[in-house]
Amino acid sequence: MAFLQRCIHVFWEWMDVRSVLIFFLVFLLIADLFKHRVPKNFPPGPRGLPFLGNLLNLYVKQPHLSISMLAEKYGDVFSIRLGTNTVVINGYKLVKEALVHQADTFADRPRVPLAENFRKNSGLILSNGHVWKQQRRFALTTLKNFGVGKKTLESTVLEEVRYLHEAFEEEQGQPFDPDFTIHNAVSNIICSLVFGDRFEYSDTRFQELLRLFEDVFNLQGSFWGQLQTALPAIMNRVPGPHQKIVVLWEALIDFVKSEIKRHKEDWDPSAPRDYIDCYLGEIEKCKEDLAGGFNEENLIFCTLDLFIAGTASTSTTLRWALLYIMKYPEIQEKIQAEIDSMIGQARQPSMEDKPNMPYTEAVIHEVQRMGNVAPLNVPRMTTEDTTLGGYFIPKGTQVFATLSSVLFDKNEWQTPDTFNPGHFLDAEGQFVRRDAFLPFSAGKRVCLGEQLARMELFLFLTSFLQKFTISSPKGVEPSLQYQVGVGFGISPRPYKICLVPR
Repeated sequence: MAFLQRCIHVFWEWMDVRSVLIFFLVFLLIADLFKHRVPKNFPPGPRGLPFLGNLLNLYVKQPHLSISMLAEKYGDVFSIRLGTNTVVINGYKLVKEALVHQADTFADRPRVPLAENFRKNSGLILSNGHVWKQQRRFALTTLKNFGVGKKTLESTVLEEVRYLHEAFEEEQGQPFDPDFTIHNAVSNIICSLVFGDRFEYSDTRFQELLRLFEDVFNLQGSFWGQLQTALPAIMNRVPGPHQKIVVLWEALIDFVKSEIKRHKEDWDPSAPRDYIDCYLGEIEKCKEDLAGGFNEENLIFCTLDLFIAGTASTSTTLRWALLYIMKYPEIQEKIQAEIDSMIGQARQPSMEDKPNMPYTEAVIHEVQRMGNVAPLNVPRMTTEDTTLGGYFIPKGTQVFATLSSVLFDKNEWQTPDTFNPGHFLDAEGQFVRRDAFLPFSAGKRVCLGEQLARMELFLFLTSFLQKFTISSPKGVEPSLQYQVGVGFGISPRPYKICLVPR
């Protein structure tokens, strides 16, 4: 009898636990449903799963291809759930309407739960409001003072070009992967502006910095990283690769802190050497203004954001350029003919040569278009209620204005899926600008590194082809296959090149 009573007692205890669990699950489902209710006339989209939303839809293929498939079904303005209700905008006309004609409305960044844990409203990329405007204005002014967009920075870029060529020459004509050396060279330009000096390619601290950046963004763009963004309360307690993201960010923060400490040791306010020196001076001027936004925490994240803006996309674009040139040797011949005609071999290229080299400029632009290194763009958030494409988008909505849909818009490009420098040339062979060329995005959040990137792409590529002829290893057909990596970015799959000095 005692045994039977015990069994009944255990059964009722189990029933209670089960009832609580069922109630809790139903409560979460209802809460999730209410949390993601959409207003009247919100853009249509696929039905999402509880908690996960449309995260799995994003990975049916590569994210940008999945987005393109959804656009074919739901139209150029549709919605998905990625942690929060998200609107996706496709096509040049609608993207321009949002980012340019409604620039203030689409100027904010959405909250990123992981980033808020340590950066809050700091830095240049994810901050909003007065802090963002203040930091962006200061960064643009400071970089301009150090030569960005001016001839004075050319010497820094061309010096790095010489180091790059020396590294290439050490390969002694053998096939090699140019990724490592190009990434180092491009990173050194922003390092010169921000840290005041370049690093040797063999510098272990420099290599650790580059590795940390690559690892953190690969993880953040992975399925695990997206799960953490969609379900932060759960994923913060679940083991997995995503848990390493915070550790990586902490290591990056420590690196910048050490650079700031080094700057303070011999800092002369009257003679700033770089961005960090200038920012330290601004901290001193504004230390009585508690709401001013100039403090060491902001300096750390502004420095990291400048490094991000000045490295990844440019180095990836240069790798695409070498691959397309290797794939289409007739294009290489035309560029080299233009170099020989306008520059020769006696001197290094200059930005003053750029207006006289329309074909080279057209090729660079077409590489940026086809390379499509940031297909989904960095997400925005609406600052107020608005309408777009006939749909209502409320304040605080996360928005993806996809650059892939602009760069391959069939209404804007004659042969959108084919590499064609003619997209940027008129009947007389002169360079023409195209409104739908938006690899740096547009509007209030246009890429901070645009001017620097344009200079680097022209000087690196022309200097390279002035000195070398590139080809693929014997018996290897160059492949234009890509891989999705850092922050959903697109980059070439690893490849090797052979160089012959000219």
